[in-house]
Amino acid sequence: MLNTDEIIGRKIRIAVLGCGRIAKNHFGSIDAHKEDFELVAICDNDEKALTLAKETYHVNSYDKLENMLRDEQLDAVSICTPSGIHPHQAVLIAQAGVHVISEKPMATRWQDGLDMVKACDKASVHLFVVKQNRRNSTLQLLKRAVEEKRFGRINMVHLNVFWTRPQEYYDQAKWRGTWELDGGAFMNQASHYVDLVDWLIGPVESVQAMMATRERDIEVEDTGVLNIRWRNGALGSMAVTMCTYPKNLEGSITILGSEGTVRIGGLAVNEIQEWNFAEAKDYDAEVENANYETTSVYGFGHPLYYKNIVDVLRGTAEPETDGREGLKSLELLIGAYISARDGKTVNFPLHY
Repeated sequence: MLNTDEIIGRKIRIAVLGCGRIAKNHFGSIDAHKEDFELVAICDNDEKALTLAKETYHVNSYDKLENMLRDEQLDAVSICTPSGIHPHQAVLIAQAGVHVISEKPMATRWQDGLDMVKACDKASVHLFVVKQNRRNSTLQLLKRAVEEKRFGRINMVHLNVFWTRPQEYYDQAKWRGTWELDGGAFMNQASHYVDLVDWLIGPVESVQAMMATRERDIEVEDTGVLNIRWRNGALGSMAVTMCTYPKNLEGSITILGSEGTVRIGGLAVNEIQEWNFAEAKDYDAEVENANYETTSVYGFGHPLYYKNIVDVLRGTAEPETDGREGLKSLELLIGAYISARDGKTVNFPLHY
């Protein structure tokens, strides 16, 4: 266990827990900041994935988290494992006095998310919850416009996530498409879009949801819709499916206000398609340059997110998305699932 005060004068010693699909973004981000990070260990209970990662990164490898925490002197661990086991692993890491970096969603159950925050508070370590899409250039401009109140009164908001995940995707591992370890289209694939609901527009007052498993042989939903009422009076909706034929089609957000209209679409909110405001600003000229091509729904925000982690651990910044920020989208997700299950409107905050 290392001192969890500001890390000055040396590299931040980091390990990656879970060497699957999303871990590549974390390895790439660590390498992008190699002047600040030293990758010292990896861990995975999948022998094939662990062997491949060890051959690629040439660091110590472990098949058990407890052994890695015991044998390595770590500052931080990035959790890239199935969502449902994030909480248990985060608590173990925090108890070892090590900072926690959790992929989305931070948990699949509300109480588990709360336990993660409490454990990190108790151990006086940071809990970072990865929300890399916030760092996308298109969404940074949109966030600025919202904060400057350029929309006037926001009246309507709509989000689409029209992607595809074939049955082969879910069949890659037994945990995929399960309630306990994965969650459905909203909890997993559209999680970053659910995050935009609060981050951009503000706290949600209530949600109504309908969900269905239309095409895939899984426990959870592959398709669903939400109706949303925000505390500021705005109304909106969200439509999500993993059954789009034949490939990912759209990830978008549209905001309609009394003095502004914006639509950001493309494959993954990477194209500003509409940008109209009653009052012009100098940075409106940046709109076209903010657009970018992407073949990945993950976007390019992971290295930018890791820059914030560096700054926080160096003592020069505050976390952009800590555990409590992560709880905001988790609360909305859990409320939506309760609404869909019980066929009722769910009001926030949840009882806790």
